[in-house]
Amino acid sequence: MRHHQEIFHAADGFQQRTGTAFNLEGGGATRGVRDAAKLKIDVGGSCRITLPNTDPSEMHVTMYPVAWDALAIIIHPSNPVNSLDMQQVRDIYEGRISNWSEVGGPDLPLKLFVRQGKISGVGYAIRQYIFEDSEREFVTEHTFKSSGPLEQAVEEDPSAIGITGISSARKREVKIIGFGGMDPTFENVRDGHYGLYRPLFLVTGPQPSPRVKEFIAFATSEDGKQIIRDNQTVPYHDALHLVSKMLIYGLN
Repeated sequence: MRHHQEIFHAADGFQQRTGTAFNLEGGGATRGVRDAAKLKIDVGGSCRITLPNTDPSEMHVTMYPVAWDALAIIIHPSNPVNSLDMQQVRDIYEGRISNWSEVGGPDLPLKLFVRQGKISGVGYAIRQYIFEDSEREFVTEHTFKSSGPLEQAVEEDPSAIGITGISSARKREVKIIGFGGMDPTFENVRDGHYGLYRPLFLVTGPQPSPRVKEFIAFATSEDGKQIIRDNQTVPYHDALHLVSKMLIYGLN
């Protein structure tokens, strides 16, 4: 199963209750969707919608929303900056801000770290939510194949900035800063006060097995939702009011 951190916790809970063993692998949203479509895996995890215009196989999956994932703006722990607003983030991604002193930080060059391509879960969400343009180019020389190496690079570079999922960011030695003056707490995401978030999905092929259906039912049950809450992530059905915003930006 290709997974995100939140889906790992649900899978772990299901395994404890049923004894079902999971073979868990990373790889990102695109791999989770396409491997499920091509029946290479039983179930995948995704933090973006299907994009059949990039690969027709994505038409042949079913998406099950399970949670809301905050996108975290991460910087080096030594950086004193505590929050950025929408315009500052836009200016950083379009190359108009190139030194941390321009946003209240130290006199250091600002290095923007991004995922390769335009259809990763994080990259697609940033383009749609920040720019309303899925084809927007980001101005940077620092690209990474996956979120893990990007996060590790931010841990090591006082000049760095990047955006990643909140659950994986919490496991890193990085500083998570606010967006528009709001921190990505459980309550702020649930209530819609924190502006960077997207839905998380379980993904299957057209004919999931009975055991896979049982797992999906568990992940969306009250027991499954409590596991998600216990890991400081918002279950999808706890915040259905967020759906309208995601529809506007093409993220749901």
